[in-house]
Amino acid sequence: MFNLSDDDLQLRILGCGDGPAEFNAKLTANNGNVVSLDPIYEFNTEQIRERITKTYHIVMNQMNNNQSDYVWNAISSIENLGHTRMSAMNNFLNDFEHGKHQGRYVSGALPALPFTKAQFDLALSSHFLFLYSQQLSAVFHFQALEEVLRVAREVRVFPLLTLDGKPSPHLDYVTEQFSARGFCVTIKRVSYEFQRGGNEMLQIEPRH
Repeated sequence: MFNLSDDDLQLRILGCGDGPAEFNAKLTANNGNVVSLDPIYEFNTEQIRERITKTYHIVMNQMNNNQSDYVWNAISSIENLGHTRMSAMNNFLNDFEHGKHQGRYVSGALPALPFTKAQFDLALSSHFLFLYSQQLSAVFHFQALEEVLRVAREVRVFPLLTLDGKPSPHLDYVTEQFSARGFCVTIKRVSYEFQRGGNEMLQIEPRH
């Protein structure tokens, strides 16, 4: 979903709003340099496991009721989705306490990050910004991305759709604001598509 190259995976990476995902564990196991940020990391492993268990069937029922909103290619069915998600969450849970001790999982939330200027090369944000456009204003999106670009040279955001599958109404505002400030702002097609129509990412970086 982020068009990550082998070279990208060698960078200092920040994951914003990563939640109970396995990206950090997998990249670390392959000698990557990654820090994940999410407010859920204030809890311990068993507390997070309990939250996952409580919400799992609710989320899966919602997915089942809205199957037509998704593209069932790489993930072939609801059952396959459930297995894939639980496998990823278990990998996360097995890595969490050790990773938290190492500083790879940091509790925090946008739009204020507990990191120093230019601490990272690349920041990634999936399924948070733009997805929750009804709940979070255009100004919040701008301030959040401005803060991300304080701590990382480049940011990539995926997807650019809202929860109901429509283009985010905040996208034009965000691109105009950063373009006016001298950043290179591009929308790129990616090979990943699960939410129907959700196959583009926003990339913001300094102009070369």
